[in-house]
Amino acid sequence: MITVVCGTNRPGSKSRLIAEFYALKLRELTDDTVNVLSLEDIPPSILHRNMYDADGQDPALKEIQKAQLIPAHKWVFVLPEYNGSIPGIMKLFIDALSVVNYKATFSNKKLALVGVAAGRAGNLRGLDHMTNAMNYLGTEVFFNKLPISSINAVTSDATVTDEGLQKTIKKHAQDFLAF
Repeated sequence: MITVVCGTNRPGSKSRLIAEFYALKLRELTDDTVNVLSLEDIPPSILHRNMYDADGQDPALKEIQKAQLIPAHKWVFVLPEYNGSIPGIMKLFIDALSVVNYKATFSNKKLALVGVAAGRAGNLRGLDHMTNAMNYLGTEVFFNKLPISSINAVTSDATVTDEGLQKTIKKHAQDFLAF
């Protein structure tokens, strides 16, 4: 199983559009099950319980972890740039996941990172921050990070419109599958 995570809870984000497109390309390239998990869809109650107490965690978080993250052997994180890094909700999500079934969740997983930004750097700093955190957790990060710049110029409200970006995402997905 491969799980593609949209790392923001912002409704209607371009990051979700990229996550869905990346998942589509993976489905075209593999017989593996490919899921999309958007932080936009996680229950807000996850944020209101004691996430650092295994017994106090929201059961919905444990179910997401059990169904979509532990069984996945590969992940793709699509991360928009928020203040020069990643969205706080993504860091909170990773922190909460590290409380229960730490090793089963993070160890020996393979992760591809895709950055999304309206500017020209494609969230490279955020991808570096996430690389450091995920390496610490025992997750192997694919060396070829994919920064997507000027997101509004290469997408519409519904899809990736730029043919060059479509080809780049497909090639990145092919390379990640071989990783």
